[in-house]
Amino acid sequence: MADNSPLMMTIAVLGGTGKEGSGLAMRWALKGYRVIIGSRDAERAAVFADTFNRQIGAEYMIGLSNDEAAQQAQIVVLSVPYSAHRATLEGVKPHLSGKILVDVTVPLQPPAVRTVHIPAGHSAAQEAQTILGDEVRVVSAFQNVSAEKLKDPDAPVNCDVLVCGDDADAKQETIKLVEAAGLRGFDAGPLANAAAAEALTPVLLYINKTYRVKGAGIRITNID
Repeated sequence: MADNSPLMMTIAVLGGTGKEGSGLAMRWALKGYRVIIGSRDAERAAVFADTFNRQIGAEYMIGLSNDEAAQQAQIVVLSVPYSAHRATLEGVKPHLSGKILVDVTVPLQPPAVRTVHIPAGHSAAQEAQTILGDEVRVVSAFQNVSAEKLKDPDAPVNCDVLVCGDDADAKQETIKLVEAAGLRGFDAGPLANAAAAEALTPVLLYINKTYRVKGAGIRITNID
């Protein structure tokens, strides 16, 4: 099991300049983790990291290409549009053996982003496991957390996180990261259950539009 102590754990967030990835990255960095922002554009990632470091007055973040970020990290978080999912995974696959890959991807199909889409592999997370093979421990998490709520790292987020995976230790490591981001994480079963978590996202997007709100989320009741 990896040491998940601040400044002992290096987390790479691929797609880390996007809304969801950047919010998670900032929250982890403020908890003392070393965070690598990964992007197809390494210069863009470096600018984002430098800007954040100047804001907090500490060097907790660096920006690299997705390939370099995955190579240096112990846990890799994938937060990219579904259209870039396969290509990104195939590009970093040589650097992921023995590591945990936390997949945040939702298989949305624009422009119908408020309608559930089930991909050929049943879920994006299951497709990731197929692409990467058994040497990588894939965990699904964070799909139902609004980027609107994450972007302010000091604001509370009234949302729970469903964590799905086939490796119990990898799920527990991911739940620690959920808690470090200021949320509650729940073991939601095997990776096959990721299909349910992913499918909730377009439902929440529909609720946002219908009720004219931002950041609808889910809560698990009757558990303290």
